[in-house]
Amino acid sequence: MQVLCKSLHMENRIALVTGATSGFGEAIVRRFIHEGIKVVGTGRRKERLDQLKAELGDHFVGIVMDVQDKQSVFDAIQQLPSEMSKIDILVNNAGLALGISPAQQSKLEDWERMVSTNINGVLYCTHALLPGMVERNAGHIINIGSIAAEFPYPGGNVYGGTKAFVRQFSLNLRADLLGTAIRVTDIEPGLCGGTEFSAVRFNQDLQKVKSIYEGTDPILPEDIAETVFWTVNLPGRVNVNTISMMPTCQAFGALPISRRK
Repeated sequence: MQVLCKSLHMENRIALVTGATSGFGEAIVRRFIHEGIKVVGTGRRKERLDQLKAELGDHFVGIVMDVQDKQSVFDAIQQLPSEMSKIDILVNNAGLALGISPAQQSKLEDWERMVSTNINGVLYCTHALLPGMVERNAGHIINIGSIAAEFPYPGGNVYGGTKAFVRQFSLNLRADLLGTAIRVTDIEPGLCGGTEFSAVRFNQDLQKVKSIYEGTDPILPEDIAETVFWTVNLPGRVNVNTISMMPTCQAFGALPISRRK
């Protein structure tokens, strides 16, 4: 997907991107800014938001916000500068996976954090911004899901469950919003590199992270950013419900069978 020219109608649009301080979020912010879209980027690392502000200029506003914290989300959105308060595009990007242990060996705290981030964060941001979109009858919600929503794997337990929620929530939003001009898209990547995702998942075990990507050519944050921009740049009559995307080096495996010995 190659954008041949800057779309003029983007210059009056405002996006809010969660998890903007690295990985997919940062790449999406940069792609939007390049196209003239003003961006509110949120994250927990103020120093990183300040760096982005210094680099990207007046089209970017950084807001310290923890999507796990309902009050943090609503306070941050209520305190947006008036000129950046009418959000046209919400990208629910903030998310994480923790661990790869079987369910019976997993930490309950890891499960709770994944639910708080991957589910509650999407709920809080959507609930805060959707009424304004409906009132203006304009907007696009993009949720960053995962192929784990559709394809289970050992150790994916709660992470896959949270992304299955994101998938179904996105589709149900579409059902509720029929008759409005608001669009909803769920983007589900497979193996992705160039982010902090695996380092977080494996508790900064960089050797383990290296082994995951060794000999592969994974999807990169820029690929996700290009996909996100493609969906928002389509004519308003087009809603992309779900995009499932993998690197060419990834495909589907045979279903495992446990055999008695």
